[in-house]
Amino acid sequence: MTSNFPELPVVVIGAGPVGLAAAAHLAERGLPFLVLEAGDNPAAAVRAWGHVRLFSPWRYDIDPAAARLLEHSGWIRPGDDKLPTGAQLAADYLQPLADLPGLKPNIRYGARVAAVTRLGLDRVRSLGREATPYLVRLAGGEDILARAIIDASGTWATPNVLGASGIPAHGESAATAFVEPALPDVLGRDRDRFAGAHTLVVGAGHSAANTLLALAELAEQAPGTTVTWAIRATSAVRTYGGEAADALPARGALGSRLRNHVENGTVTLLTGFSVRSVIAGGTQVEVSDGEQSITVDRIVSATGFRPDHTIAGELRLDLDPIMGSTRALAPLIDPNEHSCGTVPPHGVDELIHPEPGYYAIGVKSYGRAPTFLLATGYEQARSVVAALAGDWEAARDVQLDLPETGVCNSNPVEDDDTVAAGGGCCGAPAPAAVEPAGRGLSTGIAGGLLTAPLSLITVGESGSSCC
Repeated sequence: MTSNFPELPVVVIGAGPVGLAAAAHLAERGLPFLVLEAGDNPAAAVRAWGHVRLFSPWRYDIDPAAARLLEHSGWIRPGDDKLPTGAQLAADYLQPLADLPGLKPNIRYGARVAAVTRLGLDRVRSLGREATPYLVRLAGGEDILARAIIDASGTWATPNVLGASGIPAHGESAATAFVEPALPDVLGRDRDRFAGAHTLVVGAGHSAANTLLALAELAEQAPGTTVTWAIRATSAVRTYGGEAADALPARGALGSRLRNHVENGTVTLLTGFSVRSVIAGGTQVEVSDGEQSITVDRIVSATGFRPDHTIAGELRLDLDPIMGSTRALAPLIDPNEHSCGTVPPHGVDELIHPEPGYYAIGVKSYGRAPTFLLATGYEQARSVVAALAGDWEAARDVQLDLPETGVCNSNPVEDDDTVAAGGGCCGAPAPAAVEPAGRGLSTGIAGGLLTAPLSLITVGESGSSCC
């Protein structure tokens, strides 16, 4: 397979946390590589939610290979117990990593991938397929040949719709001027759009909770600011989580604060609300589920993300019909069966497609499942790169450890930026009943990142993904 083209690079799509982790492992292994990033700098998606603080402390947010390369250059590692914001993750870790002499010459910015295929072969052609290099076409028309593909492009650019049936609600497309994407900077750069306005937040994940807390704070500062929260469930208990009983204090505090705002009336909660129509009219928009309706000034869509496999349309992918991940990975991440703390360990064997040498890693690998952990992506990168180097023993030695409670999404919690326990998840809802912490998976996965962002991810109200 890849050994047929030793002179060609492994092409990594995306310079977010997981894509750069793959680059670090490729550099350590001495494999030629090229990172293609659509943005103008590394971690473009992370910077978009830079105002959000992660639940997981630094010790879970840094890839081991990346740390080794950085420390060799004299980089000072942030304090392990501190909780970084997205902006700090980008500035203090990802930018220095991308600027390392061993990585920087191999990263191209403003390089949006339009398609990935086999040179001279479409999806139907079998003869000579494995002996043919990959062809990566950029949006500008340039073609690049590759020995293998690691797609870490994430899901941040493909959020779910507001419509509860998985397709846009009636009128949704015409009402886009009223709809905000997940995690707006309510108290910062986006403040003017929310101050004094009535905002509807749709979604039950922690990205929704993050925005609701910010809007509640804004309501105390700006008269006339009104906040409504709509969820499909009949109760918000999954969003509130374990509160004081939560093994992760930051997440527990988040649920407690949100519950308080609902109980004191700062946030009006609508349960059993499935968006069916979004009708713009003048300066406001009416949102209805067919039985009840509400008229607001702004809508924040915190309904999660989904992967877009369009660029790989001419490759032979075997995607699970429900999750949109590989078939082998799907039962391990199914949110009907797992929270982010109970996903079993997995690596290259669960990420293989019928197209040899093509791997989707990071939040994109999870399809619509909201149970992704940032450290899962790091371990995926390590395992896949080991396999590409021919070191299958290392590739299959999948190991890390995770407190069973996990952590889903990142959100600011008071002014506290430290936490005793960590592990982060992108997009999964907090469990209604908190499981005991510290049950180590013998080859589990540790740590994680924010909510839906990162090359971020999921579907429905369960939240958003990360990276």
